[in-house]
Amino acid sequence: MDLTKLKEAQAWVKKELEISADFWLKYGMDKEHGGVYTCLDRTGRLFSTDKSVWMQGRCGWTYAYLCHVYGKRDEWMEASKSCLDFMEQYCINREAGDRMYFTVTADGKPLRQRRYCFSEGFYALANAEYYGLTGEREYLERARRAYELIWNLNNGLIKDPTGMGPKTIPETRTGRALADPMIYLNITSVLRRCDPEQQELYDQRAKECVDTIFKYHHKPELKCTLETVGPNGEFMGDISAGRFVNPGHDIECSWFLMEQAKHTNDDALRRKAMEVFDMAIENGWDKEYGGILYFVDCKGFPPEAYEHDMKLWWPHNETLIASLMMYRDSGEEKYLDWFFKVLDYCKTYFADDQYGEWYGYLRRDGKPTMPACKGCTFKGPFHVPRCLIMVDTMLSELIARQ
Repeated sequence: MDLTKLKEAQAWVKKELEISADFWLKYGMDKEHGGVYTCLDRTGRLFSTDKSVWMQGRCGWTYAYLCHVYGKRDEWMEASKSCLDFMEQYCINREAGDRMYFTVTADGKPLRQRRYCFSEGFYALANAEYYGLTGEREYLERARRAYELIWNLNNGLIKDPTGMGPKTIPETRTGRALADPMIYLNITSVLRRCDPEQQELYDQRAKECVDTIFKYHHKPELKCTLETVGPNGEFMGDISAGRFVNPGHDIECSWFLMEQAKHTNDDALRRKAMEVFDMAIENGWDKEYGGILYFVDCKGFPPEAYEHDMKLWWPHNETLIASLMMYRDSGEEKYLDWFFKVLDYCKTYFADDQYGEWYGYLRRDGKPTMPACKGCTFKGPFHVPRCLIMVDTMLSELIARQ
């Protein structure tokens, strides 16, 4: 381990984190209605005032987590609470069992509801993290209620109160989505840290998520982890959706699993998590241009999504976290090699030295899609700062070992 190289990496990471956190405070926060705008061009100029509910929760969590790691700052606490207040006032469909909207207008009028419950998940994360800072029980109770709602919906214990029903006609085809157990596993990890009163519940739910991922989705015989499988984990190889691999998702899943392995001191789970990563990076790394492809087909057929060969910011964020975590916990040099390889790619192609923050979307050759954006409905103050915070923390741990 090259100590100088680690220190240089950490210095760059700290600089980028400060830039990212300031970028969204300067250009994203809505001083009139509250909450955060995320549709920003390269320079930070707003190009749509519609608000992503995912991003209200993610932004609320990010600035609270910054306070958790680096100490409270007024501007971070205010940004987090602004998003929490906006969600509470505008983003919850009270007439549909407290399901949350997907997008709303600038002043909070509902625009779109979606079937899946990731808005509720990011709401739970934000409220739990804020409770961890303030001790105000109201935020903890909000997080707990959302956490239970997601569990009940994901496991078919209640009917979706929106009445939207499944995406496909269940009599014809039904299945399982990797996103449900993997995202719930991450939510569980955050709530367990912030809400130790319910650790027994969180430990049990986390175990069930891990069991689901490996029982149904992870396919060593196919050398991948599948996004969509049949109800009993069946490989649906005759349709594109059944062969669909999202390498970034699998890599994100791998570090969620690593966190659980660390919590339970489970070396077998740690090894399985590393296998998930190994397969995903092998499938996803573009051997011609570098970077991680967005989607691949596990049988080598043409992926259905047009954007399959683009390079998006968040898989690279997840890879930085996962590779460094695996090096920290295993000591295997190949993971440190991956960390520096992906870090070099991010420095070269994603980071914008002129205007700050990271480009969201690159073409396969690494050039930004034009006009370039720094945020949209799906990109805001979350993946980049979360990655940089976690990498900074792990680099400190590694440097301290020397």
